[in-house]
Amino acid sequence: MTTNACVLIIEGTNCEEEMKTALLEAGIPAEIVHLKQLTGDAPKEKQRKLSDYEILMLPGGWSAGDYVRAGAIFAARIKSRLMDDVKEFVDNGFLVGGICNGFQILTELGLLPAFEGIPDQPTAALTNNLNTNFQCRPSYLKHENKCAFTGRVGIGQVLQIPVAHGEGRLTFGEKDEKMLKELVENKQIIFRYCKPDGSGAEGVFPWNPNCSLYDIAGICNPERNVLGMMPHPERVINKIQNADWTRTGPNGPGDGRVFFESIAEYAKKF
Repeated sequence: MTTNACVLIIEGTNCEEEMKTALLEAGIPAEIVHLKQLTGDAPKEKQRKLSDYEILMLPGGWSAGDYVRAGAIFAARIKSRLMDDVKEFVDNGFLVGGICNGFQILTELGLLPAFEGIPDQPTAALTNNLNTNFQCRPSYLKHENKCAFTGRVGIGQVLQIPVAHGEGRLTFGEKDEKMLKELVENKQIIFRYCKPDGSGAEGVFPWNPNCSLYDIAGICNPERNVLGMMPHPERVINKIQNADWTRTGPNGPGDGRVFFESIAEYAKKF
């Protein structure tokens, strides 16, 4: 196997190049793959199989224009043609990551939070930011629990990672309290929005840019090999990309690089 990571796209995905670059800089061979290449709807020489990979990344953007709701159409297309392969991929312990629109797709697929396996219908939603505005700004994340994607991130470590979304507020609707309790007990909350010093955002804008439940910015599945997060670590792999580079200097790794280095370290197990 020469290619480890599949960066999966359809029409409207627009963060695939940043994702591929971040993976490559962490030493992970990666290629951008259109969904049609995995479903057999492409010329034979361009066709791929999900089993060719060990890492599946769903990058950000506006897949299918985010019509209906964010991520729903991409998820429906995966469900109709590729879902059995995706389930097998997850069951085999391989990594599935979703950033921004990718997180939205993972919730639509039922891959997150997946408390009792993958359900037929989604149990969570990433809905409109409470202030109703698209947010494109630096955010601060506190690392709460480790998963396959954060092995090199310290517990309690604060990362400055940008957000760019209009629908990033995690909710379970009327089941918020029950589902939050389960997320906490299972240690499935990986990142929470916070203030620069690591203190809680307390649901307050702008530290929590969308007013997500419990300041949640990223969660994983119980098996810890599927992660969804709204902020974009692939956009800050070099220090000069962090918003405070004029104070901290332009050289060295950005706060997002450790995320991809963690993926590379975990992938050595395959």
